Amino acid sequence: MAKTSPSAPEEEPRRTRKRKPPKRRFGRVRKLPSGRYQARYQGPDGVDRPAPETFATKTDAEVWLTRTEAQILDDEWIDPDAGKITLGKYAADWIDERPKLRPRTVELYGYLLRKHIAPTFGDKPLNEIKEPHVRRWRKKLLDEGVSEVTVAKAYRLLKAILSTAVDDQLIKRNPCRIKGAGQEKSPERPLLTVAQVYRLVDVIEYRYRALVLLGTFASLRWGELAGLRRRDLDLDAGTVKVERQLIQITGKGLVFTDPKSAASKRTVAIPALILDELKAHVKDFAQNGDDGLIFVGPDDGPLRNTNFNRRVWAKALQDADLPKIHFHDLRHTGNTLAASAGASIRELMARMGHSSTRAALIYQHSTDERQREVARKLDALARGALDKHPSGTQRARP
Repeated sequence: MAKTSPSAPEEEPRRTRKRKPPKRRFGRVRKLPSGRYQARYQGPDGVDRPAPETFATKTDAEVWLTRTEAQILDDEWIDPDAGKITLGKYAADWIDERPKLRPRTVELYGYLLRKHIAPTFGDKPLNEIKEPHVRRWRKKLLDEGVSEVTVAKAYRLLKAILSTAVDDQLIKRNPCRIKGAGQEKSPERPLLTVAQVYRLVDVIEYRYRALVLLGTFASLRWGELAGLRRRDLDLDAGTVKVERQLIQITGKGLVFTDPKSAASKRTVAIPALILDELKAHVKDFAQNGDDGLIFVGPDDGPLRNTNFNRRVWAKALQDADLPKIHFHDLRHTGNTLAASAGASIRELMARMGHSSTRAALIYQHSTDERQREVARKLDALARGALDKHPSGTQRARP
């Protein structure tokens, strides 16, 4: 009897195993109970961090991780915690870390921060200041009637502070990106004629006559005039040497400092017209000794700009029937006169105490009278040449 072979066991259906998605090489993504996705990664400092926001899809989260990894590999990664310092604190340190800033500049920066920047950005972390915030801040200042010049100064200061924050790797990009916002468009300064200057000299208190004349015809700033010593004035050579200035600093009073810039240390030639007036002033009013101040108040003490403007300057303008101008406008008048006298750009820069040609170029603008004078000189030159060669005066028409 033949043996029956046992039936072959039925093959069980092969189970398909689900493959796990490959593990990410950098970072990880997980789905939150809300249905959104969170991305996390380990920074180059070894700290595990989440992305600053969650994502609608897993793909979005993975794309963010890819970009973050690229930033780390390219050494462009910014520690997100570093930018949490407030602008107010960072700005204060920013000023303190610049010991070479002039006292007046420190005072100006402090005012701009306190008055115009801190109310909006003082408590805001650096990494939360974005371009729309800066645009709205600037527009608000202008809408509130802050002058365009002051807004431009405040914008430049904010931009400089945030540029340093970029350098310090606290933020990735400077949000101050408004084209032309830092440019000052100052109104044209008033210009006095020589006759008006002397009308002012005739009515101002006698001890200040020489102050007005030297400020005008030597193009000196107020602080430079207030800081002048006897040793700085050589009336035989007809020169004045500027080596320092006297300025008033809030909280510190009157302070002698270096001139505004390196170029401001200069020697200026004085027109002979005012030398006798200066000699009389030195004899009657200047302090004694080589270090004695040339210009002083009635109490024989240093001049204070605020007291002078309130007590002397305003009355003199009224008595001379002149518009309300600043003492500094005398310097503008002197610069314009020097340009009209034919001073070159370099000569104007040396006289004004500027290292840049920009300011000197302002005074090189041509006036109608100056154009007529040039035309008269050209006419005389041409006539003189023609007189020497009369045969060349006529040419037949073709």
